[in-house]
Amino acid sequence: MPSKSAGIIAYRMRPPGIEVLLVHPGGPFWRNKDFGAWSIPKGEYADGQEADAAARREFAEELGTELTAPLIELGQVKQRGGKIVTAFAAEFDIDPHNIRSNTFEIEWPPRSGKRQSFPEVDRAEWFALDAAREKINAGQRPLLDRLAQRVGGGSG
Repeated sequence: MPSKSAGIIAYRMRPPGIEVLLVHPGGPFWRNKDFGAWSIPKGEYADGQEADAAARREFAEELGTELTAPLIELGQVKQRGGKIVTAFAAEFDIDPHNIRSNTFEIEWPPRSGKRQSFPEVDRAEWFALDAAREKINAGQRPLLDRLAQRVGGGSG
């Protein structure tokens, strides 16, 4: 059974259209990756948990800010690896320079016996929709189109 994640696209209206907040994954694997590496703040959740509650939890863990704004349902997408992502959107402004992500620990370098801690998200940034389409994981691109349809912000 594929894993499932829930996440939130924070957006704000700016001339000429919508800007969305995307996050870049932390850790050594993602260090030099850019196009197609960015994501909405999201994380896995278990059966029996509500997707919207999991999405709010993950937003807080990855950005260090609790999101209480109303959520707009954007439905689900399936990423290339099979993961199902349930997404929501919320109009919310945040300074990406002030994010505080939780961390994870891995053996690094591989087979070294040394463990290092890395932020789950190493940075966040606001993007106009056209730029976001280039940066975001390909499996999440349809979420940007759904957001634009629901809030009417154009392509930006």
